[in-house]
Amino acid sequence: MPKVLKLQKKDRNNRYREVGSIEIRNETETAADLCFFGDINSESLGEWQKYYPEDKAPKDVQDFLDQLNGVSRINVHINSGGGSVFGGIAIYNILKRHNAEITVYVEGLAASIASVIAMAGDRIIIPENAQMMIHKPSSITWGNADDMRKEADILDGCQKVILNTYMQHTKEGVTPEQINALIDAETWKNGKEWQEFFDVEVSEKNSAAACASDYFDQYNNLPEKLRENPEPQAVNIDSLVDAIAEATAQRIKEALQEKQAPEADGNKEKQIAAILEDLDLI
Repeated sequence: MPKVLKLQKKDRNNRYREVGSIEIRNETETAADLCFFGDINSESLGEWQKYYPEDKAPKDVQDFLDQLNGVSRINVHINSGGGSVFGGIAIYNILKRHNAEITVYVEGLAASIASVIAMAGDRIIIPENAQMMIHKPSSITWGNADDMRKEADILDGCQKVILNTYMQHTKEGVTPEQINALIDAETWKNGKEWQEFFDVEVSEKNSAAACASDYFDQYNNLPEKLRENPEPQAVNIDSLVDAIAEATAQRIKEALQEKQAPEADGNKEKQIAAILEDLDLI
């Protein structure tokens, strides 16, 4: 039976509460699988992790690795549209520091910062029909001209770090100028096409699920087959609040009706307190 790592976060009362989980798949005495099948975050989502279980942050990955005992091989599976630059760089560094041999499988897509995470592999395997995308880091900022220049300097620094990371896996003769030009152009290529620039292995076509990401609308050269994916439905906050309130009222009602024994009054108060404590996380 797979081992499940429970993700925890402190609530407002400074107590740890379970907010999600990562399944440690296919673990044996010597190997385990780590999957990036969602977006990359800079920090754990807390209570919202349960709604985005496939998203990963550096702490999630570190907690995952801390649970592995005596594992000498880690298979990293990626089908991700990218995410936080700093979160992805941190994940790359966490994986590189681990003693295990890491094999990366790009199952469908490793776009943006997910392609940097792929570079943590001692081996990188990309099927003929999978893609990797590299591009310039971007951000959103607000402020005056000085603030904008400072943010531009930060982004330039990020691009240098990303370029240096890619250069660790380039083929002999490939120059930083070549890779930097591909970054500037937002380049999408399949496994066979990336072999011209990187030391990657190409496997036969696979049937990975289509990738969806909140970051697709930020890309200039997004392939048409990814544009065809339906956009994630926007969350209506008012409807969500109403649904939570209705569900909470129903739980309180059920708790009040559940026990009929003389000591039920004390139990009711405890049950109501537990429900209200859960609400404190929202």
